[in-house]
Amino acid sequence: MIAAVAPLDGDVRMTVSRPGRIWDLVARQAASHGGPVSATDACVAAVAAVQVTGAWLSAASGTELPGHLMSVTDAVGERLAELQLRLGEGPSPDAAANGGPVLAADLGETESDRRWPVFAPAARRAGAAAVFTFPLRIGAIRAGVMGLYRDRAGQLDDMQLGDALLFADAAALLLVSAGQLGEPAAGAGPGGQSADLAGHRAEIDQATGMLTEQLGVGVTEAFIRLRAYAYAHDRPLGDLARDIVARRLRLGPDPDSSEDDQA
Repeated sequence: MIAAVAPLDGDVRMTVSRPGRIWDLVARQAASHGGPVSATDACVAAVAAVQVTGAWLSAASGTELPGHLMSVTDAVGERLAELQLRLGEGPSPDAAANGGPVLAADLGETESDRRWPVFAPAARRAGAAAVFTFPLRIGAIRAGVMGLYRDRAGQLDDMQLGDALLFADAAALLLVSAGQLGEPAAGAGPGGQSADLAGHRAEIDQATGMLTEQLGVGVTEAFIRLRAYAYAHDRPLGDLARDIVARRLRLGPDPDSSEDDQA
């Protein structure tokens, strides 16, 4: 599930154009694991190039549901992505909704607590001091979000910010060219999604679909109910979805309640 960051062999800034340098780093990352170039490689290569601690990549094919986690470079990045999916709050949802980068250079600032009253303190406890998120867009197509984090506060400098934007552009192009962003994958999914993350996504989608039938609501409302229950009971969405799919748990009419499935 957690991808390794390939080492950089020297500085190529002086020999190629800036976009060319970014694509070269993405290609090197792909070569390090012997696979085709994917959006995951863009996410992973950004960590060393932009000088951040870790990263994650979420993909979405529509506007009804939040993006599904495609790749992550470490456990803290995975926790940050999970928190935002569960809470519906944080830099990633804001970037997806607004269509522009969201840069939180210090999660300890009052502004971060005001903007994300639940996510900001939870992110600090997880080990993040700064978070930078970039929407993945090609024209009118919104493909997801790339998130970067640091374990210390501090802004991205101009070079780092410019590189992060180019990595996000590369990830967006690779995601869209992979196609079928809305389809769960049995193995490695579009954009280089791991089998574990593809399974996690499929369980959440399946649980949401079951809730539409059980509760008589639409897909958006069903996901909101799933997320609300996960938040109220401090459970990861994937674990909760797994219990619903296995019929170990059935959500009741009250958004915070549950009952054993007697079917």
